[in-house]
Parts: sequence; structure tokens; C-alpha cells
Amino acid sequence: MKPSNDNSQLPRVGYIGLGIMGRPMAGHLLSAGYPLTVFNRTRAKTASLAVAGARVADSPRAVAEASDIIFTNVTDSPDLEAVVLGEADEPFGVIDGARPGSIVVDNSTVAPATAKKIAAILQAKGVHFLDAPVTGGEKGAVEATLAIMVGGEEKMFQRVLPLLQRLGKTVLHVGPHGAGQMTKAINQILGAIHLCAMAEALALAKAAGLDLEKTRQIVASGAAGSWMLTNLAPRAIAGDFRPGFKAGLQNKDLRIAMEAATQLDLDLPLTQLAKHRFKQLVDMGCGDEGTQAIVKTWGKP
Repeated sequence: MKPSNDNSQLPRVGYIGLGIMGRPMAGHLLSAGYPLTVFNRTRAKTASLAVAGARVADSPRAVAEASDIIFTNVTDSPDLEAVVLGEADEPFGVIDGARPGSIVVDNSTVAPATAKKIAAILQAKGVHFLDAPVTGGEKGAVEATLAIMVGGEEKMFQRVLPLLQRLGKTVLHVGPHGAGQMTKAINQILGAIHLCAMAEALALAKAAGLDLEKTRQIVASGAAGSWMLTNLAPRAIAGDFRPGFKAGLQNKDLRIAMEAATQLDLDLPLTQLAKHRFKQLVDMGCGDEGTQAIVKTWGKP
């Protein structure tokens, strides 16, 4: 991960939140030559990027002061509000250091209403905002093959598109503020339901005494195939529950989807069933395991 030597014409970039997804994503921006400043609450997670040439800041505010474009990648809506807006008694947030004309790009998965709220508050300070959640898991983050759905002003999207293309294979502007997060909620609904379908099918195959891997191979090759069957079912069958995306985060994302549906007065019965299963998995103490661990709620294959 060696940054380019000629970065004089590139915007200064900040990245806040260096978890499973954020750290490799920040690394791609650094290796592309962008001057990078990073922050993470657990400072140890900044070490590899610091060695590669990133500057480590001591607060989100300091990241914003050193950057033209600030990326955020945190767990939930309250975390994003704390990082961007800071606390009432301590001006350490991005908003406290960002200059008019700078852009905040949020790669987190949060409520669409939160994205709209933050966009409005930043806009009053002359700072632009894009909600740009991603999908593709750790593998997509590492390989820079993520799908990125972006809500906000088209003009701002075009300004950050070259950076987003360093992070993902499919990058689309999907509408105004909040549209990126609503699209991500739809993605998470589909993913969770497919995972539950995978788990239920494997449960039946096991009960019938079938070879699980042969069953998976044949159904995955036909009309019943899915990304989950191809990529996560083999790990579930092998008892490999290491996270590419944590079950607890999937549970959180389904909560966001259900809240959005309630606000729109829309009934989502299959999403409700998936939410019940993922909450059950979290209650079993498996929230830090990968989403393929959903098979445990049907009985481990």
C-alpha cells in the first residue's frame, strides 16, 4: 500500500472509522495517492495506515480541519451524529472543523432520516453531505469491488466520484439526501431474506440426510441460486462463522428498514420474519459472528 508520489493536485482526504470495512477502504484512497488523515476511537486500528503514510488525528474535528473530503464509516445513527455533529459540551465533531465547501461522505448504514438531518445541519454551515452506504462485505472492501449507492446533490457526487471509484465497482447516484440509505435498507432486506432462505433450505437438506455441499452446488447453479448460496453457504456448512459482515450489524440494519417502512405505513412481513431470526441470533450471543451464522437459529448444519 504505497501512495503515489505526485499528489499535489489531489484533494486532501479524511477517513473516520477504521473497522472491518473502513480500514481497507481508507487504504485504497491512500494507495491512490490521496493525502490521508485518519481517526478511530481505538487508536491501534490506525497503525497500519500510519505506517503506510497516513496522518493520524486525535479527533473528528482534527480530521475535518486537515481535509477537503471527509469520509465516515461508523456503526449506527447515534455514532454518526456524535462523530459529525459532536457533543453539546465538547466541539470535537467534523462540523467543528470543516470549512465551507468541504464534503462529508458517509459510508455508514444509518437511518435515512439521520442522513437528511445531518445534511441539513451541515448545509447551514456551507458544508456538503452525501450518504453513500456500501455493500459487498469485507471481501468487497478489500478488493475494492463494493457497490456504492449515493444520495445527495448530483454536483457533489460528480466531485467525489473519482474517489468512490477507487472503493467500488458499481457506483450510482440514486437520488437526494437519504436516498442512498433507503436503497441500502432495501439491499439489507433482500440480503437478510436470502440468508434466511439459505438457512431454511440447508436445515431441510440436513434433516433429509442429503449431502449439504452437493445440494448447495446444484441448487446454486439454477433459478434458486443467490449470492448467499454461492458465497456464504459453504462457510456455514463448514462451520466457519468468522465475520465478513457481523450478524449484529445485520440486525441493526433490519431495524432501520422496519422503522423506515413504519414511517411509510408499509407492511413488510418477510422482513419482520428475518428481523426476528437475526434478533434471536444476537440474543444467542452470536452478534459478532458473520451473517452466515443465521443457520444456527434453525440448528447448526
